[in-house]
Amino acid sequence: MNVMTGRITAAILALLLAACGAKQAPAKRYAMQGEIKAVDPAAKTATIDAGKIGDWMNAMTMEYPVKPDQELAKLHVGDHIEATVIVGDPGYYVTEIKVVPKP
Repeated sequence: MNVMTGRITAAILALLLAACGAKQAPAKRYAMQGEIKAVDPAAKTATIDAGKIGDWMNAMTMEYPVKPDQELAKLHVGDHIEATVIVGDPGYYVTEIKVVPKP
């Protein structure tokens, strides 16, 4: 192995080791309120018409992954909910879902 190849290999190994030790940013938690528009147990998602979610997302209707997927069993189209959205790496999901009376 020539000197240049050895240096490149050493630099790559140093970068890989540094990346392994890098800490992931903690997930953020946001309160959500909305109405269930669709439930897809096979995809483990619910389509929710939600109000503004903290500083993360404006009000809109979109599909959210739900964890744990047992939460889906209690949801029906038209239900009003309060929940927590977890935003981290990778992605986001909805959890701690409570069906609440219509406002």
